[in-house]
Amino acid sequence: MKKLFILFYICLSSLTTFAQLDRSKRPAPGPAPVIRLGKYESFQLANGLKIFVVTNKKLPRIAVNLILDYIPPLEKEVTGLGDITGQMLRTGTQSRTKDQIDEQIDFLGATLYTSSSGAYGSSLKKHQDKLMEIMADLLLHPSFKQEELDKIKTEKKNELSLSKDEPESILQQVQSVVLYGKEHPYGEITTEKSIDAITLDKINTYYATYFKPNLGYMAFVGDITLAEAKALTEKYFSTWKQGTVPTPTYIQPKVPAKTKVIVVNKPEAVQTVLSIAYPIDFKPGPPDAIRASITNDILGYGGFSGRLFQNLREKHGYTYGAYSSLQNDRLVGSFSAGGNIKTNVIDSAITEILSEMHKIRDVVVTDAELKQTKNIRNGIFVQSLEDPQTIARFALNTARYKLPADYYSNYLKNIEAVKIPDIQTMAKKYILPDNAYIIVVGNTSEFEAKLQQFGEIIHYDAEGNKIEASSSSSSIPADLTADKVIGNYINAIGGKEKLIKIRDVSTSMSAKVQGMEVTGIRQQKTPNKLKMSMKIASMGMEVLKIVSNGNKATFSAMGNTQELTGKELESTKAMNTLFPELYYDQIGVTRTLKGIEKVNGSDTYVIELTLPGGSKTTEYFEINTGLKVRQILVGESNGQTVTQTTNFGDYREVSGVKFPYLLSTSFGPQVVDLKVTSIELNKGLGDEVFE
Repeated sequence: MKKLFILFYICLSSLTTFAQLDRSKRPAPGPAPVIRLGKYESFQLANGLKIFVVTNKKLPRIAVNLILDYIPPLEKEVTGLGDITGQMLRTGTQSRTKDQIDEQIDFLGATLYTSSSGAYGSSLKKHQDKLMEIMADLLLHPSFKQEELDKIKTEKKNELSLSKDEPESILQQVQSVVLYGKEHPYGEITTEKSIDAITLDKINTYYATYFKPNLGYMAFVGDITLAEAKALTEKYFSTWKQGTVPTPTYIQPKVPAKTKVIVVNKPEAVQTVLSIAYPIDFKPGPPDAIRASITNDILGYGGFSGRLFQNLREKHGYTYGAYSSLQNDRLVGSFSAGGNIKTNVIDSAITEILSEMHKIRDVVVTDAELKQTKNIRNGIFVQSLEDPQTIARFALNTARYKLPADYYSNYLKNIEAVKIPDIQTMAKKYILPDNAYIIVVGNTSEFEAKLQQFGEIIHYDAEGNKIEASSSSSSIPADLTADKVIGNYINAIGGKEKLIKIRDVSTSMSAKVQGMEVTGIRQQKTPNKLKMSMKIASMGMEVLKIVSNGNKATFSAMGNTQELTGKELESTKAMNTLFPELYYDQIGVTRTLKGIEKVNGSDTYVIELTLPGGSKTTEYFEINTGLKVRQILVGESNGQTVTQTTNFGDYREVSGVKFPYLLSTSFGPQVVDLKVTSIELNKGLGDEVFE
C-alpha cells in the first residue's frame, strides 16, 4: 500500500507542471553593474487612494496591484478572519455571483484575486476598463454568502489537516508563537476551532473596518499612461468612502535572556527540522537594511557561497541545504537559521550553526568574501529591474515605509559602500547565538538527551501550546503493549470472529483532484490479493492501477506498468492482507508502542510497524474508541523523501463490521478527500480478478 500511495502522489503531481531551480552550478560573481532604474509617476484621489504608474509598452498588457496598509489586529478566537475575509471578496458582489465573475474573468483571459491586504489583477490592455470595473465591484460592493463561507472554511480545515503532519509547517507555527507570543498578531495560529467561530457578521465587520481607500496604495504596471490610470481610478474608485482605521500597538517581542530549546515530538519524522531563531527590532530601510542583509548573505543566504551551506552540507553532509534569514518589518523583524537535518547528527548541526554565528561576530571577514557577496547581490538586484513590477514595488515601498526618495536609485552605491568593519558591527547587533530559541521538530526520543547541552528544554505541541514532557513510555499504562492496542482496534471494528468470516471486500470511492472527479475501486480477497484502479471520471482515463495475486504485484501509472520486486514486493504483500492486524506474526510485521500523541484533539496510542523489507509505517489509535484515525507512510520519489498521511473518519457498520468512509490523504502539497460510496462484502470474487 505504501508503493500505491507514493505512486498515486506521483500521478497527482504529474497533473501540475512546475519548474525547479538548477542547483548544479555555483553562480559566478561579476562586476557591479551600472543601475538603470525605471521611472514611475503618481497621484492621489480625493478619498486618499494613492496611485503609482509604471509605463512599459513592450507588451499590450497591464497589471494592477492594490495594497491596503493597515496594522493587523489581534484576531484571538477568530484567528484566520482576515485571511478568509480576503478570500470571500472574490466570491460575489451585489450584482455578480461567483460563477459570473469567474466566467467574465475567463472570457477576458485575465487574472483577478483578492486577499486580506488588497487585490491583484492583470489583463490585455484592451480589457483594462472591464478588469477595473470588476475589481472595483469586488472591493466596493461585496456580497458575502453563507454557502461560499462554508466552502472556504472546509478548504481551510483541509489545509490545516495537512499542515499538522508536515514538520516544516509545524516548525513555522511553533516558531511564530515562541518568537512573538499569542498576544501579537504574528504569533496567532489558525485552528479548526477558530475557523468554526468565523461568521458572516464578523466578516462584514472586518471588511467595514479595514477596507478603506485612504490606506490604499495602487500600482499600475504595463501599457498604460498616467492619464489613462487617472481616468480609470476616478471612474471606478472615486466613490469608495474613506474612514478611520484602528492602529493597535503591541509590546515589542524580546530575545530570550539565554538560549532555550523548543522541541515538538513527531515520532514518524524521517529527518529533523531545525531553526535557530529570535525576534529583532529591524525596520525596513536605512540605516541598517543593506549592511545587515549583506552580513546575512555571508552567513547563510547567499546560496552555495553561504557559510552555513558550505559547513553543514559541503563539509559535513548533515543536510541537503542550510540557510539563514534576516527579515525586516515595521512591527518586529526576525532572524532564523537551519534546515532539514539528519536526525542522528542534529546536535552536531546545532553546534556548527552556533559556531558560524559566533564566528561572523568575532572574526573579521575577508575582502574576497565581501566582494563576492556584493557582486551576487548586485546581480540579483539588476536582474530584478527587468521586471516592471519591481519598479512598482520600489514605489510602493518608498511611500509605505517613508524611505528616502533616492533609496533604490542609490541601492548599488550603498552596497558598494559596505566595508569590512560594517559586517562585524551588524553581526554583533543582529546575530545573537547566545540569545536564541533552538526549535526542533522530529522524533524527540532519538535526540532530546543530546540537546540538553544547549539550554532549557521546553515541549510544545503542533499548535504552539506549551505542554508537559513529550509523550513517552512513562505516560503509557505499565501493562499496555502494542498488541493490546491493536487487539482493542480489532474489537472496536467488530471483533476477530466477524473479521475472519469476510473473504473479500469491494470498495468504491471518489475524490476531487484539482477540480477533476476521480473514481476508484479497491478489491481485496483473502489472504493477500488486491486490485485497485483509479480513473479520471470525465475522461474515463485510468491513471493508476495496482494488482497483486498474492505472489506477484504490478503497478501501472499513466500507461506504464512495472513489476514490484524485492523489499517493495514483500512490503506490498504484507500490507495487502485483508485485515492484516489479525496476521502480523505470520506475515512478519513487528509492532512497537511509541507513545501517546494528540490527533485532531484526541489522545491516541502511536504504533510503529516494521514491515518485511525494513520499511516503517506509523499508525494512531484513538484511546477512547480504539479506532485507527491516522496512518503515516514514508517512501522515496525521484530521490526525495515523500510522506503520505491518511486520516480515517466517518466509520460506519457494514454487516456488523466498521469501515472508514472518509480517508483524507495528503500527498506532499496535495490534500485529497477520498469518500467511500459503497462497500460490499463476500461477493465471491474469483482469483482471475487479481491476475
